[in-house]
Amino acid sequence: MLRTLRPTLLAACAAALLAAVDSPVVQAQTPVQAQAVAAAATAALDAAVASPQRTDKAKARDVYRHPAQTLQFFAVEPSQTVLEIAPGGGWYTDILAPYLHDHGTLYEAQYVSPLPESAAEEQADRNAFEKKLAASPAIFAKVVDGTLHDGQFSGFPANGNVDRVLTFRNIHNWIKDGQFDANLRAFYAALKPGGVLGVEEHRAPPGTSVQKTIDTGYVTEAYVIEHAKAAGFVFAGRSEVNSNPRDTKDYPNGVWSLPPTYRGGDVDRARYAAIGESDRMTLKFVKPAN
Repeated sequence: MLRTLRPTLLAACAAALLAAVDSPVVQAQTPVQAQAVAAAATAALDAAVASPQRTDKAKARDVYRHPAQTLQFFAVEPSQTVLEIAPGGGWYTDILAPYLHDHGTLYEAQYVSPLPESAAEEQADRNAFEKKLAASPAIFAKVVDGTLHDGQFSGFPANGNVDRVLTFRNIHNWIKDGQFDANLRAFYAALKPGGVLGVEEHRAPPGTSVQKTIDTGYVTEAYVIEHAKAAGFVFAGRSEVNSNPRDTKDYPNGVWSLPPTYRGGDVDRARYAAIGESDRMTLKFVKPAN
């Protein structure tokens, strides 16, 4: 029944339920209350995914990126403090900002590469992102935009106060820059005990070398898990929600041959469109409670 309501009404119903739970008068939840809270969170997420500030172009990618299922796997809740790393154009920000608006907190960390040749593009991307936030204050005014540079956060508190750290399709860049391990340590420090690191990344076949990862953009699950564990995380599970068995991972321009990039232009474009976006790992790690 909830799914038949308009997104604005869904959001209003969810907000009312979540506000009641946030009240200091509420000491404990009965099973019925817990079920209602879970339903409210689902309704709020559905409303955020369907929200009108998302463009048709962005929504067209949902078939490949499965935002609701991905965020549910990472157990993102509307009252949490969430830190998104390297938001790019804000594809996930458009969902996270309204979802967390009333009861949670959203930090965005713009990644700054140590490579000087990346500086101009990164600054242009950041300017565009901040312009996007400023254009819709009703949605984005509470979003805090900071920086991740040399394994250090700035612009917001990040010392054991964050519930979820999320990164979508960034790890291959950090491997190329030699920053993956430093970033993992920063994520670990930012998270509360029991907090979750959620990872989505282009998935390479087992045994792929680091150099091939740098060349193609595909990373092995084993590499990510090994390095996350070395930073102190516990591997908590994987989801195949973003898998794509049509992705053969053997293209002349690596993962960027596929949509939405189409780096090869019109060459084999129809073939790549039929494959769709990349095969992606979706992994969950936990900072131990003790």
